[in-house]
Order: sequence, then structure tokens, then C-alpha cells
Amino acid sequence: MSISPNVPDPQESYRYEHLGTPRWIIVLFVVLVVAVALLAYAGYSVQGRMQQELAKAEEQNKILTAQLEQANGRFADLKGQMDVTSQKIGMTQAELADARSRAEGIRKQQAASDQRLSQEISAAQKESEAKIGAVATDVTGAKKDIEATKSDLEATKSKLDRSMGDMNVMSGLIARNHDDLEDLKRRGDRNYYEFTLQKAKTAQRVGPVQLALNKTDPKKSKYTITVLVDDKSIEKKDKTAGEPVQFYVKGSARLFPYEIVVFDVGKNQLTGYLATPKDTGASAPAPATAPAPAPAKP
Repeated sequence: MSISPNVPDPQESYRYEHLGTPRWIIVLFVVLVVAVALLAYAGYSVQGRMQQELAKAEEQNKILTAQLEQANGRFADLKGQMDVTSQKIGMTQAELADARSRAEGIRKQQAASDQRLSQEISAAQKESEAKIGAVATDVTGAKKDIEATKSDLEATKSKLDRSMGDMNVMSGLIARNHDDLEDLKRRGDRNYYEFTLQKAKTAQRVGPVQLALNKTDPKKSKYTITVLVDDKSIEKKDKTAGEPVQFYVKGSARLFPYEIVVFDVGKNQLTGYLATPKDTGASAPAPATAPAPAPAKP
């Protein structure tokens, strides 16, 4: 059987295929080429970053170098100033020791002065406390006296009373005896003039007025007197002991009449007091030689 020379023999083709380069070598070669390319690219990137970092480091070194030079310059200036200052001070060790000694002496003197001052302050404080204690004791005593006086006045007020005067004007507090009158004087509401009035030819001066006794009736505790004031005579007839006998004086307020209160009616004698307002001055009294009015006939 003959074979045409133009048709390839299958066995011959198989032999040629086995004699060519294997495919896995080609694939491996391609992989190696790609790996080398990747490594080259990575190296190039790393080199670029390193160059950037190196440039930054060089720039930082320049800045640090400039700062160091500036600091060295300042240090040199400071050292020069210190040298100049040391030269100006020029103090020796002996002078320093002397200065320390003088400073120590001054400190000791100041400590002694402070101690003396503290002692003086303590003594002054004790003296002040003693004086304050004495004043406090006096104030306490005065307070007790005031409280006692206040209690006495309150007790007196409960004993004293008011009544309608003979001019239909409500009187001030009425004293019934000498002790009550002393209590009224301590209150200081009005001026009080205690008297013992005798029957006589001339009137008797009592405070800012003059009084003349006309007659008395001891059994009925009645009396009649004449008041001489403001160049006129005011007769108060048949008045009773303890009754406020009232009259007005020039310059006195109409709401505050003068008042006469008699404690006791004796034979030709009266005992009592005259009360005048605080806000009026003494009225001009009648002449001292003013005759007493003629006594009434029994």
C-alpha cells in the first residue's frame, strides 16, 4: 500500500510534537516574567517612598540644625551676660560671709522685736478684756437697776389712778401721799412741787404760782384756797382732799392744766403738791408781797 507523498504521516507528526518545547515551561516563564515585573514595580515604589522620607528627614535635619545654631547663639549670649554680671558683682567669699552674718543679725533682731511686740499685744489684750469685763459688769448692774426701777414704776402705776378734775378735764396720775409723789417724780411726766400751806396774811410761793389758804374743814377734808397767777386771783372753794384742782396759766397748752392735789387737810394747814406740764416754762409769779385774800367767815 503506497502512501501519497503530499499526505503527512501521523507517526511523523507525533514525533515532531514530542521533540518541541513543553507548554509548562512556557507557562512558568510567563509567571517568572510577571513576578519579576511585580518585584521591580514594588522595589521602585519602595525606593520612591524612601527617597521622600529621606528628603523629609533632610529637611527636618536642616530645621533642627538651624534651631540648634540659634540655641547655641542664645547660650553664648547668656554666658556672656553671666560673665559680665559676675564681673560687675565682684564679691569675694569674705564679703558674702559678712553679708550673711549681717543678715543673720538682722533676723535675730527682728525676731526679738516680734517677740516684744507679741508680749505687748498680749498684755494690751488682757488689759482690754479686763476693762471690757468691768464695763460689762457695770452694764449688767445698770441693767438690773433699770429693771428694778421699771418694776417699781409698774407697781406704782398700779397704785396710782386718774380722776376728773374740777374743770372736767381728766387729770394725770394722782399721788395720794408723799411716797406716791416720789414715784411720780421718778416717772418725770410732769413737774411736781410739794408744799405744806399755812393760813397766813400773805400768799405762799409754790413753784411758778402763789397759793393762799382761806379756810379748812378737817372733819370733811374740805378746804378753800386762792391761786395767784398771771396778775389775777382764782378762788377754789370747798375742794376735797385727793381731788385734782385745775387751772390754766398763760402760755400753757389748753389740754394740760396746772393741778393741785391735797393729801391732808388739817387745822389751818394743807399738805399736797402742784403739778405743771413739762412743756411750759414757769409763769411769772405774782408779787411776793401779794396779800392773801380775806378769809371767809365761818
